[in-house]
Amino acid sequence: MSKRPLKWTRHEDLAINRRPSIRREEYLDYMTFQRNDRPLFTETFGPIIGLKEEWEEQGATPQELDFSAFQYRCENFLFLPINTGCEGGFPEKVLEDNEKHTIIRDKLGRTTKLVKGSATLTLPLDFPVTTMDDWLKIKPFYEFSESRFGEGWEEIARKGLENGDVICVWMPGGFDEPRQLMGEENLCLGYYEEPELIHDILKTIGETTEKVLDRVASTVTVDLLSVHEDMAGKSGSLAGPSQVIEFIQPYYRRIWDMLKDKGVRLFDQDSDGDMNAVIPAFLEAGINLMHPMEPASGMDIVKVRETYGKQLSFYGGINKYVLRESKEKIVEELEYKIPPMIKTGGCVLGLDHRIPNGTPLENYKFYLNKVWEIIERETA
Repeated sequence: MSKRPLKWTRHEDLAINRRPSIRREEYLDYMTFQRNDRPLFTETFGPIIGLKEEWEEQGATPQELDFSAFQYRCENFLFLPINTGCEGGFPEKVLEDNEKHTIIRDKLGRTTKLVKGSATLTLPLDFPVTTMDDWLKIKPFYEFSESRFGEGWEEIARKGLENGDVICVWMPGGFDEPRQLMGEENLCLGYYEEPELIHDILKTIGETTEKVLDRVASTVTVDLLSVHEDMAGKSGSLAGPSQVIEFIQPYYRRIWDMLKDKGVRLFDQDSDGDMNAVIPAFLEAGINLMHPMEPASGMDIVKVRETYGKQLSFYGGINKYVLRESKEKIVEELEYKIPPMIKTGGCVLGLDHRIPNGTPLENYKFYLNKVWEIIERETA
């Protein structure tokens, strides 16, 4: 990593201005294969820590650094201020803070570490749940309460609809939330050694999520249900199809079936890594949209589309690492991915995650220009 002083170190510092221009009706129809008039293209996450400093040294303007200088064609997601996850919790406490890191005891009672200058999210060092007794101490934080509804949520939703925003709600991950409580290793062992514990965690979260989202979707229009999992790496998913079917699928279907009946059209799952082996199980669970579709982990959007057709839409899918290579490699990647996605629709084209350090500003601008050149050619 570069030794240059870092100016943009917080998660919010890396936020980007995409200037959304697509209204919800067009977005929803496009992502559910009802129309295919204008291909969509976005910057999915923005830069990683350190890249903005690199670009500034390369002469980037303020507008390029906040991404408002760049052209995309995308929607605006509006997440309603409601909470279906942990509510309340233990008082947070800073245990250590120095130039290298900050260590905090968080609301779940975990010791977490934030490494300054290289990360914007904390890393848990320990976990609060090993046994059923441990879970019972945490369980009240996941039970229903009126405090889960943020102030003015109904009016926020109505104004969002007037603005053409895509109205979104979220639910805790069926893998990710137990992982936050137990850690990956204990969760994976728990599928075999403590199944009652996993079932009770997901049953509790499911009951609360259903109560909250039933009220929300009965009161205002909701378009998209979002779930964050991040349950895979290059070698595949940390939970296999049988675990998805036994533990996660009933939890998903409980929420999705209710929301689908109320007119919600998209169920989006966020998971890095190779999810190929579990896609069929998640389709049965109700998922119809996935991101970010990482090519380095074997997620080839062209092949996924050939396999699942209109069962699955997605956004992302363009190899972020190719931007550090030659312009010829960039063109090769885009010519492989963009034409078939334009032909079939149901894909918001974009990089598969944050733009990596070492990406020249010139290459990023070349990438953007080439994307639009191919889109214009294919839609002429």
